Amino acid sequence: MASNMDREMILADFQACTGIENIDEAITLLEQNNWDLVAAINGVIPQENGILQSEYGGETLHGPVYGPTSHSTAASTPSSSSAFRHVVPSRQIVERQPRMLDFRVEYRDRNVDVVLEDSSTVGDIKHILENELQIPASKMLLKGWKSGDVDDSTVLKTLRLPKNNSLYVLTPDLPPPSSSHSGALQESLNQNFMLIVTHREVQREYNLNFSGSSTIQEVKRNVYDLTSIPVRHQLWEGWPPSATDDSATVSGLTFPCHRLTVGRRSSPVQTREQSEEQCTDVHMVSDSDGDDFEDATEFGVDDGEMFGVASSALRKSPMMPENAENEGDALLQFTAEFSSRYGDCHPVYFIGSLEAAFQEAFYGKARDRKLLAIYLHHDESVLTNVFCSQMLCAESIVSYLSQNFITWAWDMTKEANRARFLTMCTRHFGSVVAQTIRTQKTDQFPLFLIIMGKRSSNEVLNVIQGNTTVDELMMRLMAAMEIFSAQQQEDIKDEDEREARENVKREQDEAYRISLEADRAKREAQEREMAEQFRLEQIRKEQEEEREAIRLSLEQSLPPEPKEESTESVSKLRIRTPSGEFFERRFLASSKLQVVFDFVASKGYPWEEYKLLGTFPRRDVTQLDPNKSLLEVKLYPQETLFLEAKE
Repeated sequence: MASNMDREMILADFQACTGIENIDEAITLLEQNNWDLVAAINGVIPQENGILQSEYGGETLHGPVYGPTSHSTAASTPSSSSAFRHVVPSRQIVERQPRMLDFRVEYRDRNVDVVLEDSSTVGDIKHILENELQIPASKMLLKGWKSGDVDDSTVLKTLRLPKNNSLYVLTPDLPPPSSSHSGALQESLNQNFMLIVTHREVQREYNLNFSGSSTIQEVKRNVYDLTSIPVRHQLWEGWPPSATDDSATVSGLTFPCHRLTVGRRSSPVQTREQSEEQCTDVHMVSDSDGDDFEDATEFGVDDGEMFGVASSALRKSPMMPENAENEGDALLQFTAEFSSRYGDCHPVYFIGSLEAAFQEAFYGKARDRKLLAIYLHHDESVLTNVFCSQMLCAESIVSYLSQNFITWAWDMTKEANRARFLTMCTRHFGSVVAQTIRTQKTDQFPLFLIIMGKRSSNEVLNVIQGNTTVDELMMRLMAAMEIFSAQQQEDIKDEDEREARENVKREQDEAYRISLEADRAKREAQEREMAEQFRLEQIRKEQEEEREAIRLSLEQSLPPEPKEESTESVSKLRIRTPSGEFFERRFLASSKLQVVFDFVASKGYPWEEYKLLGTFPRRDVTQLDPNKSLLEVKLYPQETLFLEAKE
């Protein structure tokens, strides 16, 4: 560790070499590099711009690039003080190359890329833009610097800029580009205007975004929230001549940016008589609806007391009840109170527990998932009123949150509610995040936590404090969305692949089920067919048995065949079967025709199924009266008959 005397020498050498005149800044840089002079110089003058060398035989002294993780060790380099005694006097920076800076400058619908050395000035950028945009440099306002506003003579090196930078140009003194008159009014109402309002007394600027449909009255009310100057005591400069009525819209202002100045109108000295008259009637009528309270300067009451400390006492109810048992009921009161204070244009707060908000945001289908935004409110913070009215209630923020986020809120004003949220935070995000929130001071509230759900845990992407602007808040929300979108695309791909695998498995299972059903149906059909065949076979057998019994019965009931030498008249019948066979038999001529039918049936040809036909003349014998004799039906003395199946 260097002694105090060595540190003074190191500090002097460091300032002489780097040109940093601010002692606190120089000491901070040296402490971050453990008072290693070479490391600190190389941190300020990066190694790609030049390498410091000592005079010891041309030995190169390398130091780490300045950054939060850069540390030097005494073992790796000589003593910082002794080493620099050989470096500083010679002021040698070997092969120092100029550091180039890249700027992407946005103006309306154009983007201009500018590359300059870090030794250039802001005015040099404007001169380049003057040639590119055909806009006088004197009319440009170059915005987007991380270190605040700068002037044209500012050297870029002193701003400690990264290599890549984004800026934008405002031209409040130039009219907007001309367009056709048709629809111009509607277009201006749909545009967003940036009003740069300078508070004259404190020399502070506010960048406020308003839609073209907002009224001048709304602007004055918002400025009242920021400056505590009641509307009727606001003294304005910069309104166009057309803005004679507070109900007029801001669409008549210069687009996209208009500069205004506001101050407090001095109160006239009142006579004793006027004071006595006012004492009889303390209630004063405001010239504008925006004055919630009368300015108290005439009564000897300081504005800061009137609108600062007293304002918290005038709130009728807290944002959230203390020790609320049901988080959903607490969020209902929070939403109602938020609307009553800041209007109906605000984020849609999720009504339910934090676990339910996780479920809604993270555990649906990958395409339907969203980021979770947790808004932590604190009534005692001086930033809360501005953050709520200007940031959370900005239409662009409300729209972006509703499309891409599930927004959940909690009030940290009461100690019990604060402890309860820290417990929830520890359970869901871990002790590190909980400790980060626990160490936040009251004036750093409100906080905006951006949460992204992952497969196994919930990740806090960003913690946004209340001291921000609408543009910065939007940029950080969009940056979180870029990270989330990349993760979401991976989740969608994994989910699609998983669903594809599950679909293939379902299709295979369905095909297997259908195959089993088909096999079972086939087996059941075969069983039914076999059962039907068996049944039909049984019927056939029964029918055959029945026929055989009938045939035997008929055969037994036939009268005996008469002999050829019988003395009675005998008729000889020759019968041909359908198969071509013949069988003969003799019958008594007096026998009835039914005896012939019974004989044919006894041979297996029942007369119900077959008909017996005569030849000459051709006739159907089965149609004759079976009770007549063979002689009567002319089947005597002999006849040839044919059997034919009935149709």
